[in-house]
Amino acid sequence: MDNLKPALKGQYHAALDMLKGAIEECPDEIWVGSVRHRSHWRLAYHTLYFTHMYLQVRYEDFVPWEHHRDDVESDQERERLDAAPYSRAEMLTYWELVDAMVDPQLDKIDLSSSESGIPWYKIPKLDHILLNLRHIQEHAGQLRDRLLEAGIDQKWYTKR
Repeated sequence: MDNLKPALKGQYHAALDMLKGAIEECPDEIWVGSVRHRSHWRLAYHTLYFTHMYLQVRYEDFVPWEHHRDDVESDQERERLDAAPYSRAEMLTYWELVDAMVDPQLDKIDLSSSESGIPWYKIPKLDHILLNLRHIQEHAGQLRDRLLEAGIDQKWYTKR
């Protein structure tokens, strides 16, 4: 299983690079947008928050980002619609933290484990890692599509 780790690392970094581009190139009017619960900034944070959490060996190992606010995202309760947006700079700071943890966290993870380490996912760890990658891509794709509709086309990343 360990021979999969270089490929998984490359795909995590590529997916996160696509998310970073969608954060960096987002105009202010789209960043806060009219879709409050699914605004650009909130989807970016949601993606980083769960990527951060799901890169842990076990849920109990997860320590939220130092600037985390439960009113924006919580795995326990519904976030508030009137939460103040994170800035692009804050999201890029969080992005740096999450991207930097990919390699060391994947090195710690036993891909052959029959448990995900996340209580609400009753799947093997490798399946959970692939689910996490799909989650990043789903939201990066959503955000990039919004930018494309605004006339902003972005680079495609296959692997870093």
